Amino acid sequence: MRSRLVAAMVGLTLLVLAVHDIPLVSHLRRVERDRVTTELERDAFTIAGRSERLLEELGVVGAADATAVNDVLSAYFAETGGRVVVTDSRGLAVASSDEESVTGRDYSTRPEIASSLAGEASTGQRFSETLGFDLLFVSVPVILGDEVNGAVRITYPESVIDSRVSGRLWGIFFTALMAVAVAVVFALLLAYTITRPLSRLRHATEQVGRENFEVEADETSGPAEVRVLARSFNRMSARLGALVDRQRGFAGDASHQLRTPLTALRLRLEQVDEALISDPASARIKLDAALHETERLQRLTDGLLALARAEARSEDLIDVDVRDVVIGRVAAWSALSVESGVNLRVAEGTDVVAKAMPGVVEQILDNFIDNAVQYAPSGSEVEVSVGVVDSGVFVTVADRGPGMSAEQCERALDRFWRAPDAAPDGTGLGLAIASRLAEASGGRVSLRPREGGGLVAELVLVRAD
Repeated sequence: MRSRLVAAMVGLTLLVLAVHDIPLVSHLRRVERDRVTTELERDAFTIAGRSERLLEELGVVGAADATAVNDVLSAYFAETGGRVVVTDSRGLAVASSDEESVTGRDYSTRPEIASSLAGEASTGQRFSETLGFDLLFVSVPVILGDEVNGAVRITYPESVIDSRVSGRLWGIFFTALMAVAVAVVFALLLAYTITRPLSRLRHATEQVGRENFEVEADETSGPAEVRVLARSFNRMSARLGALVDRQRGFAGDASHQLRTPLTALRLRLEQVDEALISDPASARIKLDAALHETERLQRLTDGLLALARAEARSEDLIDVDVRDVVIGRVAAWSALSVESGVNLRVAEGTDVVAKAMPGVVEQILDNFIDNAVQYAPSGSEVEVSVGVVDSGVFVTVADRGPGMSAEQCERALDRFWRAPDAAPDGTGLGLAIASRLAEASGGRVSLRPREGGGLVAELVLVRAD
């Protein structure tokens, strides 16, 4: 990942430099070439001004004047590398910066000289048959009054001009090189900043893969996105650890609880087999007992499946009118409560709305009311209340049954725990299932002794805004 980040950063920098500098280099090359050409034109006109007298008095002045002009041209060649030729009005050389352009050589056939003798300055580039390479030339007329007395031409090898232009562009290339170097350093620092916390997060992930759920990712360093990812990872790890612990406990408890009825069932079936011929009546009794164990095993299996579903259940929370649900469930249980001689009623209250998964409030209330009606003595009352506490909504089911101690109330939510005086057909899973469903909805279930005797089962949920 680090190498990809560095490559992406450097590639982006090179792309920006290419988009920016290639047109800039082309423009600067054109500008620099124009500047060099303008300098040559200026030098040509300067030399033309100094050559006016020589050309005006060509037939009168002595060699000293021509020598003086030649000295100027030679000095110019030595300083700039530009070759200079001064011709008269016929195109014959009268002065030159080097020995190749000897006095008297005819230059009238050169296009640039012919153009200058016609009174026009010209600049351009052409291939020199004599020298064998491209030349950049500037040719200007030498004008005295209204007449053209001659021409001055300055030539440069194209390679010299390109070298001068390229020299001006080295600064751009150096700047681009520095930008790439800075981009590489910055990319390395950025990659290190990003990949280091990711490496620590990967290490934490590997530890979780080895079932070490106590490890935590660092939530305090790295980019904001990585810190958010670390927090999400820690929450996931904690939930996964809790889930694994529950599953391990569930598997242990299930194996323990299933072992007893299965052992009893096997023993009774063995007894049936032994008494089947010798004592058919006793065999029949033992067979009935075996069927009873089978039914108990079926109830236990159903309870385990219901608990597994409750622990794995995860759905979006919805708004639930709690009082409306309470009234509906009390009405559904009224017939059974009448048979048991128990008065089931809803206490006064207001309509409240809570957040819960679909069907959870109904399922928990059924468990509370079932237990209350089952253990409440005949002629007593079971009261169902709804209200608001802090930012939550509570539902309580209070009975006048035998109740439980505070310690027993705490243990009653554990899987397979049963009170000493509990009904023999119970599985000890009902309240555990209710507790898991409440937790999945962001709430909780609790039990407490009721003042004056009995038990209070309470469900607390988050209140809807």
